[in-house]
Amino acid sequence: MNSDSDLQIAGDILEVTHLLQPAREHPATVAEFVGLARTIAADRAQWAHLVEYDATSRWYHRLRTGPGYEVWLLSWVPGQGSGLHDHGLSSGVLTVLEGELTERTERGQRALGAAAQRVFAPGYVHEVVNDSLEPAVSLHIYYPGLTDMPMHAARCGEPATAQATADAAGDVVTA
Repeated sequence: MNSDSDLQIAGDILEVTHLLQPAREHPATVAEFVGLARTIAADRAQWAHLVEYDATSRWYHRLRTGPGYEVWLLSWVPGQGSGLHDHGLSSGVLTVLEGELTERTERGQRALGAAAQRVFAPGYVHEVVNDSLEPAVSLHIYYPGLTDMPMHAARCGEPATAQATADAAGDVVTA
């Protein structure tokens, strides 16, 4: 007869090294990319000294790259936004490091405070805006690296004007 009292584990499973998975050098799963974002966010010395604020356009800086992914740091002064867009074939993780951002989608909007994270798949359409009165800083991880950021018209879902698309091509890093 089997019961809970009949079951005993002999030894420590962590001592059986052939059963353990080696730690990966680079993230490969959604959970690992989220973990990378949290690790970078927690280490202010890695990014805080790089942040700049630009009143004329969103500021961004590529923080690091790995096999097939990129990590970007962005700053947002009050009123700055990304415009309605998707990320082409890239998936991503957005992490708010400082301040507050607003994410708008067809389902509504949500406030994203410091430490908030959003994970998105290819084709996810959204707009990110700093609606607050204070600057904000965010971290973005894209896998694969961001090569396309199609802009969308705010109302009808049609592609944005040619000028907006051209502007986006020069500023492909966004939330």
